[in-house]
Amino acid sequence: MVLNRYNNTLDGEDLPGTYSFRIIDKDGEELWVQLNAVSIAWEERPATLNVLRDISPQKKLEVQLQQAQKMEAIGTLASGIAHHFNNVLMGIQGNASLMRLEIDSSYPHTEKLRNIEQYVQQGTELTKQLLGVAREGKYEVRPTDLNDIVNNSSQMFGRTKKEIKIHTRYQERIWIVEADQGQIQQALLNLYVNAWQAMPGGGELYLETENVILDENYVEPYHIEPGRYVKISVTDTGAGMDKQTLERIFDLFFTTQEMGRGTGLGLASVSGIIQNHGGHINVYSEKGHGTTFNIYLPVSETQIVEEKGAPNELQTGAETILLVDDEDMIITVASEMLRKLGYEIIVAKSGKEAIELCRAHRNAIDIIILDMIMPDISGEETYDRIREVMPEAKVLLSSGYSIIGQAKDMLERGCNGFIQKPFNMIRLSQKIREVLNKKEQ
Repeated sequence: MVLNRYNNTLDGEDLPGTYSFRIIDKDGEELWVQLNAVSIAWEERPATLNVLRDISPQKKLEVQLQQAQKMEAIGTLASGIAHHFNNVLMGIQGNASLMRLEIDSSYPHTEKLRNIEQYVQQGTELTKQLLGVAREGKYEVRPTDLNDIVNNSSQMFGRTKKEIKIHTRYQERIWIVEADQGQIQQALLNLYVNAWQAMPGGGELYLETENVILDENYVEPYHIEPGRYVKISVTDTGAGMDKQTLERIFDLFFTTQEMGRGTGLGLASVSGIIQNHGGHINVYSEKGHGTTFNIYLPVSETQIVEEKGAPNELQTGAETILLVDDEDMIITVASEMLRKLGYEIIVAKSGKEAIELCRAHRNAIDIIILDMIMPDISGEETYDRIREVMPEAKVLLSSGYSIIGQAKDMLERGCNGFIQKPFNMIRLSQKIREVLNKKEQ
């Protein structure tokens, strides 16, 4: 190519003097270079003076920018799909919960209803992966001991994959991190499954936690803050990966599984979840020598507070609830669920209607269940205007999205709780009582 352009230039063809292409250096590494060719006379003969410049770092930054822009667009799409899919799952979950409430165990289709609820849960896990890809993976963040998360998730995995021998080494006095425990557990389980797929005949899985301090030089390429982190390492003795696979391992929809066996969401979701927690994940692997994933999560100064586990049973009440949602399906099923729990229900199908009902019934409403996404005015604006009318109002946010952005801001400004769609009657009943019984700060 270079020689052809050189000869064509000597023949008088008007070609750009600067162009880029790829070369392989003596170590076998691929480089991007830019060639600047200037026509000159050399010993009274036409020639070109050529300057070759390595532009690999610049090209790498361009690729990273393009990838970031692509992931932002895909994330927006994935987030919207997850929200609407969660609304549909809410309708299915709600109706199944209501049917199970009204029948006893002798009913011939009890097991089928239980199966429906399990399938809804599987659908929910898929939407969580989509939200993880969109970096919207945090729901309920609390101070967390990662030793507990690694231990619990590995035991759960080990019970189903007995051909994998699991070795653990935990840091004593592990530092505390702020994390959504369910999301971190999901990320770890995805890594365990990835390791299992790399060891089809069985193998060894090594799990390790460690307190580490990352300096400015280390964190600079990853755009995270220097300081104290907890490191989780997941190492397998599987087939390993070549360089080309490693470069794409966290890409959305990339999978080494055969058609129909993998979604390509797993590791992309892991990466999104970790980044959304302010952390970083990297991978080391060689073909035939296994793979190591390292997760780094920033340390929190908050201490763990022991929480009493909520009983796995319905908690009823007799208060008045204002239910705010623009989806007829959600209004129908949620209203019936709340009435079955003993509550009086007032329904608003828009933020504007909710504000008007608050003015009319300010002394009767005990709690407001507020959807975040509505067509006329946003959930955030609705919340602010409700607070103007009812400064002491107790508000439980409800959304098919996760607890980020507006929802997180509203919780920090005094909103009383958040519940993720789809939810069953037990979860709804417990969350309502949690908000109603919470003492004023």
